[in-house]
Amino acid sequence: MRLRDLKGFGPKSEEILAKVNINNVDEFMACDPFELYKQLKLKVKGTGLNSIYAIIGAREDIHWQEVAKTRKIEILMRLDDMGLAPK
Repeated sequence: MRLRDLKGFGPKSEEILAKVNINNVDEFMACDPFELYKQLKLKVKGTGLNSIYAIIGAREDIHWQEVAKTRKIEILMRLDDMGLAPK
């Protein structure tokens, strides 16, 4: 299985993840989704909240919009604790 085969991901997702040295599903699944989001925020221009929703969705095999709808507050609180919440 390739990264692009995960729910909500595609070729563009593979390109973006490669910028933070995530090149396969095992590496992706082994990392903390919030730390991965932090790395993406630092290295990939335009990384926004949809990215963390997509990361979590791909890990849990659910659509990113479902993650956004059902877990937004929980995710925003964790990002705020990390100093990464949107202003």
